[in-house]
Amino acid sequence: MSASQPTDTPRLDVPEDETRIARIALRFTAFSEKWLPDAFGFVLVGTVIVLLLGLATGEPLLKAALDPEKPKAMGLIDAWGAGFWSLITFTLQMSMIIIGGYAVASSAPVARFIAWLALIPKTPRTAVAFVAAVSMTASYFNWAFSLVFAAILAREVARNVPRADYRALGAMAFLGLGTVWAQGLSGSAALQVASASSSPKAVQDEIVKNGYASGLIPLSHTIFTWRALVATLLVFVVAVVMAWMLAPQGERARSAADLGIELKPLVGTGSAQEAGRDTEGPRRPGDWLEHSPVLTIVIVGIGVIYLVRHFTGGNALAALDLNTINLILILLALLLNWRPWRMARAVREGAPAVSGVLLQFPLYGGIFGMIAYTGLSERIAGWLVQASSQFLFPPLIAVYSMVLGVFVPSGGSKWVIEAPYVLNAAHQRALSKPMEVVVYDLGEASANLLQPFWMLPVLAVLGLKARDIMGYTFAMWLVCFPTALIAVTLLAPHIGG
Repeated sequence: MSASQPTDTPRLDVPEDETRIARIALRFTAFSEKWLPDAFGFVLVGTVIVLLLGLATGEPLLKAALDPEKPKAMGLIDAWGAGFWSLITFTLQMSMIIIGGYAVASSAPVARFIAWLALIPKTPRTAVAFVAAVSMTASYFNWAFSLVFAAILAREVARNVPRADYRALGAMAFLGLGTVWAQGLSGSAALQVASASSSPKAVQDEIVKNGYASGLIPLSHTIFTWRALVATLLVFVVAVVMAWMLAPQGERARSAADLGIELKPLVGTGSAQEAGRDTEGPRRPGDWLEHSPVLTIVIVGIGVIYLVRHFTGGNALAALDLNTINLILILLALLLNWRPWRMARAVREGAPAVSGVLLQFPLYGGIFGMIAYTGLSERIAGWLVQASSQFLFPPLIAVYSMVLGVFVPSGGSKWVIEAPYVLNAAHQRALSKPMEVVVYDLGEASANLLQPFWMLPVLAVLGLKARDIMGYTFAMWLVCFPTALIAVTLLAPHIGG
């Protein structure tokens, strides 16, 4: 071999055009790979931190609730126990979202679409930026489906662009949950204040004080205002540019093969669909139901009729809750997989991805209890309110929402508890309550870049660990969160009550 051969091999070159941001992201990644625990260790550490914070701020360790049906003003340990199963419904909903989303995304029609999308980027940098853009776009419409869709897209992009850093692709597949999802059609706080059935009376009473006689704030006054759209677009553009800049080049990039991860194609030779072709036909009379689409059509028809009635009975966007999303995913999965045996196979393949959710969500429920069922949440909010002015209140609320979101990653549950005093404080400072909902959501989304709660579905699909991608998500947070803060600081104070 000639001596010049190494210069012809891209992976042996030290790229001269690698950005400083990419080098910084790699340092963060090296740190997280060495020092950060896995996602399960993260929730264990978080539990201890919140317990110590509660003790340091004077919360009692043991104190039962006066009314067991309404946990409040409890001791930290009692609150932990009361909250442990508080997310059990949400746990099942998230598990079904992962399984349903996987069954949809791995079906032949969607797999072909993802495979086509994955052919668009040609270079490592464009691959990382492309996955970031698709992830954020999908999460704007629905955060749940975007988790699985973007993760499967990242796998296929990594297969087509093997020199792209697999860790960076994984981080970008998750990016939508750390940036724009809460400003989109599935943003929890905005949907709750727009729906009478989802917004508690205490929240509606505060909204009435701001001139909304119905106690509700329509989406046209929150996420669809021009100010909210400008802030969302600004974060989107900055995030895509940042994704392109932080992508490692040459020998610094680690492919899926470098990480020991095998990437099978979504379609064609070697794919799951191709492997199952030899079992497509029924082998005995009893197999007919599993291989015939007749019952699939009947079930999907029943579901569609129900959904039409469900959405025409009132506010369509308010009716789009997690249960409805899950039903839509299951019906879509049935239709796209067409034959029941294919649907059953897709569910079996997607089921391992929910193991982390089943193990960790109850522990996050315990953390939620220690913050929500004691005086800790209101105490922290009080500190921020006292330290703020009209100009500083919006960014401080975004910071508060982000910090608390690291430990209680459940936007809907968090908002129900915090909304009364957040909205009351906004009213006292003559600030727009609709805009404070937008501010709160921007902070809530940013927290997801700092903790692995919502990363679990993406990590399961990609075969990665939280520490593999958190260096990149932290680098994104260092840019995206300040961008959001600047946007809300400049926009929110200009809106009167």
